[in-house]
Amino acid sequence: MDVFSITSRIVITCSNRLSPYLKMEVEELGFVSLKVFKTGVEIEGRLQDCIKLNLNLRCASQVLFCLNDFEAENADKLYRELIQMPWEEIIPADGYFSISSNVSNETITNNLFANVKVKDAIADRYRDKTGARPDSGAALEGIVLHLYWKEKEASIFIDTSGETLSKHGYRKIPGKAPMLESLAAATLMATNWNRRSPFINPMCGSGTVAIEAALLATNRRPGLYRSNYSFMHIRGYESKMYDLEFSQLEKQVIAVNGLQITASDISEDAIEISKVNAGIAGVEDLISFQLCDFADSIVPEDGGGVIFFNPEYGDRLGVEKELEETYGRMGDFLKKSCKGYTGYIFTGNLELAKKIGLKPKRRIEFYTSKIDCRLFEYELYAGSREK
Repeated sequence: MDVFSITSRIVITCSNRLSPYLKMEVEELGFVSLKVFKTGVEIEGRLQDCIKLNLNLRCASQVLFCLNDFEAENADKLYRELIQMPWEEIIPADGYFSISSNVSNETITNNLFANVKVKDAIADRYRDKTGARPDSGAALEGIVLHLYWKEKEASIFIDTSGETLSKHGYRKIPGKAPMLESLAAATLMATNWNRRSPFINPMCGSGTVAIEAALLATNRRPGLYRSNYSFMHIRGYESKMYDLEFSQLEKQVIAVNGLQITASDISEDAIEISKVNAGIAGVEDLISFQLCDFADSIVPEDGGGVIFFNPEYGDRLGVEKELEETYGRMGDFLKKSCKGYTGYIFTGNLELAKKIGLKPKRRIEFYTSKIDCRLFEYELYAGSREK
C-alpha cells in the first residue's frame, strides 16, 4: 500500500470558531472545501497536498489524512478492523508511532483504552507479517495516527502534522497569558486591515499579534519556522516532496515598502520578549517597539490603518475592578488619538467591554481555550460621520 499514491479525505482541524478563516486559507491554496464545521474543514486530496497544507496554514491545528472508514461497535471490533490493515507498508520497521484519539462510544470510558487497542492491532499485525514491530509511545516524534470514533462510526487517520500547527514555531518565550498564534492570525484575518496601512498594537505582551501582522503582510508562512512533521516518517516519503513545497515558501515572501507596524507595552520585559520572538520570526526590523503606556503609543497621522488591543480579561474581582479603568482609557484613546483608523479590542470579558464606552460596528465571535471571546470593531471617524 503506497499511501503517497492514493486520494482520500483530508480533515483539517482548528480551534473552535476558526473554521471560517481556515476555509479562506484552504481555498486560497486552490483546494475545494467539501465540508466546513465548527472545528475544521474537509477536502479531498493526496499526501503531497497534506505537505503543502502543513507548511502554509496559519489557522489550522492538525492535517488528518484518512486511511480507512469502518464500523466498530466495541473495542474488539475496532481491533479486528485495524489488524487487517497493512501497517508494515505504512510504518517503517525502524520507525516510531504514537496514537491520538477522539472517542465517543458507550463501551469506552477512557480514550487511553482505545489508544491501546489501536497500538495493539498495529503491533500484532506487524509482528505477524515481519517478526518484529516498530517502537511506540506518547511523544509526537514519528508517525502520529489519529482515531476518530463516534458511536459505531470509526475512522483511522494519519495525523500528518504531529505537533500542533497552532503554534507557529517562533515564540520561544511565551510571556504572560499569550494569545495562541493560530488565534492571533485568525483575528487579524477577521479585521479590515489591508496589510499595507499602519498597524498599531498597544499592550503587545509577548508580541504575538504584531509578529503575526508582519508575517501576514510579507506572506511569511508558518512552515518557515518548523522542520519536523509526522508525514516525514511515513514509509515511501522522499525529502524532495518537502523540499519542493519549502522552496515555494521562500519564494513567496514579499517586501512591503513603507510598512508601519508598531508594538508598545509599559513592561520592559514584554518589549524585550517581543523583540526576541520577532527576531526568531525574522521580522524584528519590520516592527517598531515602544516602551510606554498604551495611551502614549505613537499613531501615524495619515490614518487608514488599524489599532489592535488584546488586553487582560481579569479573572478575580479585585483585578476586574482595576481593569474597568483600563478599558475606559482604551476607549478614550481610540476616540481621541486614533481618528481615521479602525479600532479592534479582543477580550474574553464581555462585562468589561461595556466600559470601553464606544459602540462597536461588529462583534466577531471567537474562543480562547474555553473562554467565550469577542473581537469588537470600532469605526473611528476623522470628522463627523456625514463628512
